Amino acid sequence: MMSLFRRRRATDPAGAAVAAVPRTEREPLRPQLPELPPEVAPEEEPHYEPFPEPGYEPAEDPRYEPGPPVPEYEPFPEPGYEPPHDPGLSGPRGSSPATSGGEPAAGDLAAGLEKSRGGFMSRLRGLLLGGQPDGPSWAEVEETLIAGDVGALLAMRIVERARARRDPAGPEAAVRAELEALLVPSDPHWSPSPAVAGQPVVVLVVGVNGTGKTTTIGKLAHRYRAEGRSVLIAAADTFRAAAIEQLEVWARRAGATIVAHAPGADPGAVVYDALDAAVARRIDVVIADTAGRLHTKAGLMDELTKIRRVIDRRLPGARPEVLFVLDATTGQNGLAQAKAFHEAVGLTGIVLTKLDSTARGGIVFAIEDALGLPVRYVGVGEQVADLLPFDPHAFVTALFA
Repeated sequence: MMSLFRRRRATDPAGAAVAAVPRTEREPLRPQLPELPPEVAPEEEPHYEPFPEPGYEPAEDPRYEPGPPVPEYEPFPEPGYEPPHDPGLSGPRGSSPATSGGEPAAGDLAAGLEKSRGGFMSRLRGLLLGGQPDGPSWAEVEETLIAGDVGALLAMRIVERARARRDPAGPEAAVRAELEALLVPSDPHWSPSPAVAGQPVVVLVVGVNGTGKTTTIGKLAHRYRAEGRSVLIAAADTFRAAAIEQLEVWARRAGATIVAHAPGADPGAVVYDALDAAVARRIDVVIADTAGRLHTKAGLMDELTKIRRVIDRRLPGARPEVLFVLDATTGQNGLAQAKAFHEAVGLTGIVLTKLDSTARGGIVFAIEDALGLPVRYVGVGEQVADLLPFDPHAFVTALFA
């Protein structure tokens, strides 16, 4: 019978024969596995303290210092509220003293235009009053007007008409008359009024970031409050950081009510809620802030048209005043901005800010001539009362003073 085991001859290291071992009795081959780490005892389950009972006072932790107390916000002022005097600003209600008519005392327009008078206007008057036998160099007059942000085409037209006038009072009177004729006639005592009886006046403020839009809203609120009107501000700029907080400060100074949502909320919803509150509280004027946007961004401009639709749906028949805030230092680029905003939402007026910071005040003539829109207010300083109603005749007089 065949052997159950296969045998082979084996030798030990010394060469002696070694008996063969059956395969079934050999140790099985085992792979070399890495040594396992010693077993770790499982962690004990954490012990949670029960919820504290009402009135429980936690023990003080020496590792932490207590932070500043949480500020308490004052409730919205009721209509007719008169804010206390703010020592940080000049005059009662945080502005210059009011006149006997109830309006804030006007700032000094002539002082606000000092840089423009010392800039291109100084050179212009030097050319026009030079006393040359053959008259002024009209080519240089045209160049000076262009340098003052009047614009090339408009400057050419002004020069042509001034030369054709042959004004007996001289070339300066001719140019001055042509400049004043470019401005849209407007009432310096203009104030927005409701289109439908019983509805609040809606003022929609639009513009590019950095033009002074938030400051303008605060100054407008103060002006309308000084006229005896109740004002509500809609904080619809939910995009820019700290925009809502800034408006809250201005509303507190002006004694106005403010309606605001959380940052990032829908601006149309903010405006709708503000109009609801204005109707319920019988507010006279609603000033709606909007997010600053570049005029080249179509998606952002569409948001403004949505806000216009919200106003028309909530207040049928209302004709909101849409004021475009323009930085006077931007020059001709500001004219391109105004055109884009006018096409999107239909502007009704211009607020020209920082006029005291530029030596080129000719942008006023370019805007009114190109768009046919009146400049409603001009900003000539930092104080609240330095937002002045625009008077075309007084403006030209101050430039040539």
